[in-house]
Amino acid sequence: MNFLTDLQKRRDYHRTLRELRRLPLDVALDLDIYPGDAKELASRAVYGR
Repeated sequence: MNFLTDLQKRRDYHRTLRELRRLPLDVALDLDIYPGDAKELASRAVYGR
């Protein structure tokens, strides 16, 4: 990977994490998203891990 790709993925990770954290609790739970898993979910969504 090159620097620009890494930078873009980092930006995407933080954007995804921010959006997951902004979900109202009832919506997150309806989607089977536990708020404590936001970092792991964002990482898997962006980096595939």
